[in-house]
Amino acid sequence: MEDISKKFGKKVRKIRLKKGLSQGDISRRLNLHRSYISGIERGVRNPSLKVIQKIAKALEIDINKLI
Repeated sequence: MEDISKKFGKKVRKIRLKKGLSQGDISRRLNLHRSYISGIERGVRNPSLKVIQKIAKALEIDINKLI
């Protein structure tokens, strides 16, 4: 079974790429370092619920599509 952090990160990456955004674009929208976004996408970071909510807003999607 795949780790939930990795599944979440893959979903974030897939949506980000589909929207034609770079990690830098998202990090600027969130006011977070690009390496933090990279860590989320690789499943090595475990973002808080508040950060997940901010990611959804930055990607301009409903939070339910991320979870």
